Amino acid sequence: MAKPKLRPRRDAMVPSPYQEARDEMFQQIMQCGVIGCHPVDQKEWFDNTMVYLQDRYPELKANEFVELRTLGERFAQPAKRQEVAAV
Repeated sequence: MAKPKLRPRRDAMVPSPYQEARDEMFQQIMQCGVIGCHPVDQKEWFDNTMVYLQDRYPELKANEFVELRTLGERFAQPAKRQEVAAV
């Protein structure tokens, strides 16, 4: 009988600070009801959230915070409906 081959252990992937900040922001967007709220309220929420994330993740660069905000604002937009064309 052949011995079963042992597979090398893979170490768990540790998320980068950027990935952690992105995931935390997405969770907060879903929990706080930001999706579909008034644009003025969204802007205020994102302003406050970005200040919080900058304090929490000081190792991130300014351009990464700009990317995070852009991703968050896109994520918070309501789903677009597809219009069916009359044939």
